[in-house]
Amino acid sequence: MVDMDLLECLVCAQCHQFPRRHVIEGTLLVGFVSSNPNNKLFLKTLHAGDVFVFPVGLIHFQFNVGDSPAVAIAGLSSQNPGLIVIADAVFGSNPSIPDEVLEKAFQVDIGVIEALKASHKA
Repeated sequence: MVDMDLLECLVCAQCHQFPRRHVIEGTLLVGFVSSNPNNKLFLKTLHAGDVFVFPVGLIHFQFNVGDSPAVAIAGLSSQNPGLIVIADAVFGSNPSIPDEVLEKAFQVDIGVIEALKASHKA
């Protein structure tokens, strides 16, 4: 483990990817989704002292379900492992992913795509 970051988490609900979490204070609901074809959701509620490992490369989240801010330590595999926020990457890319592609991929109409793109502009 090369890098340890201390995270203060009020909500932290964006889906993204990087590997480990150790809870210092508070309560976090954490989860990840397995790869295709199952796309199984794995969920766990973490309290102070608990540890959770996210498999490398899988989309995951943490969400503060406590009454106060949660504090957690993240252990990453390099000093700059990167962070990909899925919604920002898909709906806020530059140049933009064509609306027709997103309509087909998410099976929604153009109005939904336009609203999502508008909310993720840089």
